[in-house]
Amino acid sequence: MRVGVVTFPGSLDDRDAQRAIRLAGAEPVALWHGEHDLHGVDALVLPGGFSYGDYLRAGAIASLSPIMAEVIDAANKGMPVLGICNGFQMLTEAHLLGGGLIRNDHGSFVCRDQRLRVENTATDWTSGFEAGQEITIPLKNGEGGFIAAADTLERLEGEGRVVVRYVGVNPNGSLNDIAGITNARGNVVGLMPHPEHAVEPGFGPDTADAMRSGVDGLTFFTSVIQRVLATA
Repeated sequence: MRVGVVTFPGSLDDRDAQRAIRLAGAEPVALWHGEHDLHGVDALVLPGGFSYGDYLRAGAIASLSPIMAEVIDAANKGMPVLGICNGFQMLTEAHLLGGGLIRNDHGSFVCRDQRLRVENTATDWTSGFEAGQEITIPLKNGEGGFIAAADTLERLEGEGRVVVRYVGVNPNGSLNDIAGITNARGNVVGLMPHPEHAVEPGFGPDTADAMRSGVDGLTFFTSVIQRVLATA
């Protein structure tokens, strides 16, 4: 299985995402934002960083990059797409996901190991988790506050499309403690925390479960591999 990782000017976590994909057992494929070719990949990751310096709005300019036309088309046809942090911002700007992300309510950049609760295990990227499972992965953002119109928020909650929620502390003022959401089909997921930074023992956050220490993020990537292979 081949998973594409798109690099934009200002991407920081594209290499980390590629490593996570490799550790999960798939082949990472580096894609460039200026292309119109997905090179036959089976799934896509839009990585974290500060594309185009976060000018205008975080993710806004990147959402208009040439390759995003292909990403949008592929997502609408059912290809699994994961947007991490800046990638989540791109997905909302491209209208593949509802709502938006704004400056953290405290006005400062936040970087911490963040506890999350998995709310939706029916997506292509979370099927390997158990409903209600609590995990710990790194969070780092300056514009991570999730917002949405009242009717959009009601729809997300009512349809079970909140994927993960912050637990213990809301680090950025996100409505309803929302850390990640999915589209109605479950193939497109956006989340602010960084699973690619918690994929290898000894190099990620400590957890209460020593067997899972540092690797809670890996399940996002193994989930999509298993889902794609099961439907191949």
